Amino acid sequence: MTKPSYAPLLSSDFPSSMTRRSLIFFAIISCLLQPTGINAQFHGQSKDGLVATVHPLATQVAVHALESGGNAIDAALSAAFMLGVVDSHNSGIGGGCFILIRRADGSILAIDGRETAPAAATREMYLVAGKPSTSLSKTGPLAAAVPSAVAAYHRAWQEAGDLQWLDVVLPSAIRAEKGVSLSASTASAIKSKRNDLARFPASAEIFLNADGTPKPEGDMLIQTDLAATLRGIASNGPESFYHGRIAQLSEAAMHDNGGIITAADFANCKPTIREPVVSNYRGHTIIGFPPASSGGIHVAQVLNILEKFDLARLYREDQAVFYHVIIEAMKLAFADRAHWLGDADYAPVPKNLISQRYANRLSRRIDLGSTSTVAKHSTPPRHDSNTFGQHTTHIAVADTKGNWVAMTQTINTHMGSKFVIPGTGVLLNNEMDDFSIAPGVPNAFGLLGSEANEVAPGKRPLSSMSPTIVLKDGVPIFTLGAAGGPTIISQVIMGIVQFVDLGMSPEQQLLMGKVHHQWSPNHARITRAIDSSTAARLRDFGHNLKIYTGFGVRQMIYQDPISGIFYGSTDAKVPSTVSGPNR
Repeated sequence: MTKPSYAPLLSSDFPSSMTRRSLIFFAIISCLLQPTGINAQFHGQSKDGLVATVHPLATQVAVHALESGGNAIDAALSAAFMLGVVDSHNSGIGGGCFILIRRADGSILAIDGRETAPAAATREMYLVAGKPSTSLSKTGPLAAAVPSAVAAYHRAWQEAGDLQWLDVVLPSAIRAEKGVSLSASTASAIKSKRNDLARFPASAEIFLNADGTPKPEGDMLIQTDLAATLRGIASNGPESFYHGRIAQLSEAAMHDNGGIITAADFANCKPTIREPVVSNYRGHTIIGFPPASSGGIHVAQVLNILEKFDLARLYREDQAVFYHVIIEAMKLAFADRAHWLGDADYAPVPKNLISQRYANRLSRRIDLGSTSTVAKHSTPPRHDSNTFGQHTTHIAVADTKGNWVAMTQTINTHMGSKFVIPGTGVLLNNEMDDFSIAPGVPNAFGLLGSEANEVAPGKRPLSSMSPTIVLKDGVPIFTLGAAGGPTIISQVIMGIVQFVDLGMSPEQQLLMGKVHHQWSPNHARITRAIDSSTAARLRDFGHNLKIYTGFGVRQMIYQDPISGIFYGSTDAKVPSTVSGPNR
């Protein structure tokens, strides 16, 4: 596909060279995306395609991309840029992403936009007097990896987009300039990170009041520097971000504040096309993301184990056993994650983690009446020769042309590194904390890692992001993904089980309980939607339970193969929305 050239931007809302269609497109967006109230809609349906995101303004801009002739890829990218403005405590252009696309021609595209360690990174960089300092890997410039989101967005647009690049990016610049009413979730994140944000003047100027108090819910968040950065990207593509003023300002800010990212690191940032992880579960093809995502592998691994059990019967007859089997399978997989998983460009990640033979072996370790002790990882066949070459947000989009997108993006923990590059409005990630900074030292999510995930220059830290597309007889029928650190993996597993084994619609899944076990620490998380009698029996089996009102936020879309109608849902924990075009 021949791509149009970039159009120059004026200082006003609209570029001088825009087509009449584009002018109408942005006029509609400018009217509809006003920073007034937020109306959440947690499930929806449409015959003309569907979008599910964590924020109404992101969903709206994606829907309008579809209505103006764009495809699912254009819609997802429009939402991604907008989320960096309206949901900036979770994701943005200072972070990274995994983009999984099923194109209308049936081909699968997996774009790895995970952040990378700077060239000056070393395995000892977080040691102070010989001891690991977790604060350095979580807060400040040294916590940031090189942001790759913009490069990945542009690669996805080059490969599969239909709209002009300008149409994809500019709405987010307009919104950053006009302002957005702070949601409860963003205001809460700012409040919780107030002291860290106050350490960095550019961060404090955006997210705190003049007296140092955090901006409250409903307050207007206006980001003029970010708007200018986005206008540059809209006009000149990723060159504006990786080879110009932004990269130079970043290097200067790093030099002044103890960071190590350079303009050369920005210039060398390139997304990678990966081979997706493909597995099968009860007649369905599961398309997942490969390392440095651990999600695709361990979703497949857990489903392979679960396929040895009649989960539908267990759910009907004894829900405690149903949940127990899933928890035990997760525990086995997360023990393997801690040892084997890392960036496959640097560490030998065994392909046979997702083999049926290995799953058969692991499934025999599950006792239906009691918990098992998982002292350490297991070892799959040919582990040394057959290898792979929360603070987050997920976007799900499907269109009537046959394009499906599952896209998860992040700056890691709330407010990322808390460090905004002065003069740019770009809030940097703290993805360096997703490396194993030292043996036995857990990251912000309590996850342990091994040498496979140790810090190295240019290396991608291990991620739990798990964008997933499910096919039946070669046709996409279901896509899902989630936010929530390591619970992303368990949420995706539960979503597939609820859909395939229990026949639940996306709307019905919102009411069902969630479970999670990540091996270390040795306790199972469950939500209050699981009744107390079932929880009591899980304790009788030997599970140490931690009960939560909820965890994570999941987006999903399903297309009925007979009617062709799209159905979608998203968790009600944040002001999420599901919507489709109004043709």
